[in-house]
Amino acid sequence: MLTRRAFPGICAAAVGAGAAATSADAATTRPRVAAIVTEYRYYSHADVVCGRIFDGYAVNGKRQAPRTDIVSMFTAQTPENDMARELCSRHGIPLYKTIREALTLGGSTLAVDAVVFIGEHGNYPTNELGQKLYPRFELFSEVLAVYRDSGRSVPTFFDKHLSYSWEKAKKLYDEAAVLKVPWFAGSSLPVTVRIPDVSFPVGVEVEDACVIGFGEADAYGFHLLEVLQCMVERRKGGETGVAAVRMVEGPEAAPNNDPLAEEAMARQPGRRTNMSTRQPVRFDIEYRDGLKTRVYLLNGAVQHFTFAARVKGQLKPLSCLFNMSYETRPLPHFDGLVSRIEEMFVTGKPPYPVERTLLTTGILAHLFDSKAKRYQRIETPALGIRYSPTDGWHQSA
Repeated sequence: MLTRRAFPGICAAAVGAGAAATSADAATTRPRVAAIVTEYRYYSHADVVCGRIFDGYAVNGKRQAPRTDIVSMFTAQTPENDMARELCSRHGIPLYKTIREALTLGGSTLAVDAVVFIGEHGNYPTNELGQKLYPRFELFSEVLAVYRDSGRSVPTFFDKHLSYSWEKAKKLYDEAAVLKVPWFAGSSLPVTVRIPDVSFPVGVEVEDACVIGFGEADAYGFHLLEVLQCMVERRKGGETGVAAVRMVEGPEAAPNNDPLAEEAMARQPGRRTNMSTRQPVRFDIEYRDGLKTRVYLLNGAVQHFTFAARVKGQLKPLSCLFNMSYETRPLPHFDGLVSRIEEMFVTGKPPYPVERTLLTTGILAHLFDSKAKRYQRIETPALGIRYSPTDGWHQSA
């Protein structure tokens, strides 16, 4: 089986062949990318994203050589198993000591065509609620400062949620809006392979929806919220925001007597039927248009992310698996993500509104507010976030 670690040699041959058929002038049009990451080690998000920009990827089962070039890098931390130093040396890429230098290539103004920002992984504290305190706000504020000082911005990808703090996330969003940053953000799950390939048309009337998955409520809870949001945002009337949320932990959170949860469970590989777990977690999400949804984290009972919904006019619920399987190809969800990242870097057009990530960021932050207040229901007037969905691209099997 071809893996990403086998790509460099193939990529070199492909690039060499392409260079013979491509003029020098055309070659200069490849977007130059600055990589700003918290740390770069094996299988970190920096590795599985930037590694694909270096080496290529297999989107929809077809080999895709990189269309962009990483020309500078900044890492906030250097773990013992750091990969950035060796990679930058091998590729002849400067590893700068500051974010400003990485974006200006050591000069006085913005000198790259795109930025990939990955504030995931690294040695950072976790608060008493279980939120990892990644300095995404602080680091990305430095990126925005270069844009502001340079009088222009470039296509920007921001990995996962904007911050553990709603206030910090909203401040980044507002500043980026003033600077007119063409950016998209979020996780790899919305663009991965779906089994079966369930895709809602815009204007669908969703009557109920739920997601089942696993992992920590912070890091993996965001993935599950993205699975939910990329599906239900296509409902009739467009996205109008969230009215209230609640986090529940313990026996009360178990999906007992929830037929839609059973439908989602049936899509778990191996046809799992046992939803019991020692410490289930549930997110209750009430949308402003009246839709009520649920997200279950069932550690020990499941190992995949599955979605189910009842749609008006359909006799049976619709459900699917959001595939992260190693059996088909390594980490297929990141193939789809890097495909969309490069597409934006080439065209300048984000694949979907950043407001999706702003909303899921806010939902997660307020869910932890619920936990802090002993699992009370929290009304969320600040999450009246409206946007219209795009074409809903995702990979095919």
